[in-house]
Amino acid sequence: MSPARAMVQDANGAAAAAKPLANSSKLPKEVSDCTYELIESVAQFLLDRVSIRPKIGIICGSGMDGTTGCLADALTDSTSFPYETIPYFPTPTVPGHMGRLVFGYLGDVPVMCMQGRFHYYEGYPLWKCAMPVRVMKLVGVTHLLASNAAGGLNDKYRVGDIMIIKDHINLLGFAGNNPLMGPNDERFGPRFPAINRAYDVNVRRMAKQVATEMDINNITHEGVYSVVGGPSFETIAEIRMLGALGVDAVGMSTVHEVITARHCGMTSFAFSLITNKSVTDYESYEEPNHEEVIDMGKQREPVLKEFITRLVKKIEDDRDE
Repeated sequence: MSPARAMVQDANGAAAAAKPLANSSKLPKEVSDCTYELIESVAQFLLDRVSIRPKIGIICGSGMDGTTGCLADALTDSTSFPYETIPYFPTPTVPGHMGRLVFGYLGDVPVMCMQGRFHYYEGYPLWKCAMPVRVMKLVGVTHLLASNAAGGLNDKYRVGDIMIIKDHINLLGFAGNNPLMGPNDERFGPRFPAINRAYDVNVRRMAKQVATEMDINNITHEGVYSVVGGPSFETIAEIRMLGALGVDAVGMSTVHEVITARHCGMTSFAFSLITNKSVTDYESYEEPNHEEVIDMGKQREPVLKEFITRLVKKIEDDRDE
């Protein structure tokens, strides 16, 4: 977007004028969006306009960030920034991704929530898809909680189940596409970050406790997630290959966000809502579609709200101990 003055709409409908970023127009496009200084400027843009200082950042996935009943609507004392009003932020083009960054309180815990994310298949490079995570880091966030909609490969999974991600297979990375490609800035993190413990074991333990407290153990699992590029859904041969590799669920997001968060030293947690069963039978006439993703997200909104709210509370209590 142009660095001209943008208008930010807060929760009460009041408007605040956004200041332009100094000298930003002089930076070449291919480098201006990835420098530490630019991302620091975006973070400062937000900090100048909110009093909340969140330590937990939440990314709402497909079907979980719509216009009604979504997690962001549960925040109190909130201030929202439509993505198009935030300098250098991309904008989502996918149905079910509203496109707002919301600061507020979930219960009594200050958080910032992405109501919609960005995908590689929309034409954005992976570092651009994950750029908001670096903004979160420079705002002061220490914990990233990401959700997504995914197709279930594991025969034990049913549509509507929740899968806590314990590990991932980064197929985009196998193809030489990683959000950390290009020059590395040590102010974000090391050149070669370790990703083998990307999904924090302590937060996963808390999530299982929440599932027990909510009496939803029967629909909660822990498994391996794989990211594919999209936007086309997978072929039967591709699904069978992923199943043979030990993948339990497949989707088109999250992995590059988690890699970026770990590079920044953030604690990461992610889960998938199983919105469809992946087709593995050549005789089947079923076809996955985005509408079922949106519909299942809406059906599970109350459960997911409570799940995330309780988990955020446990993380905050753990931090205070």
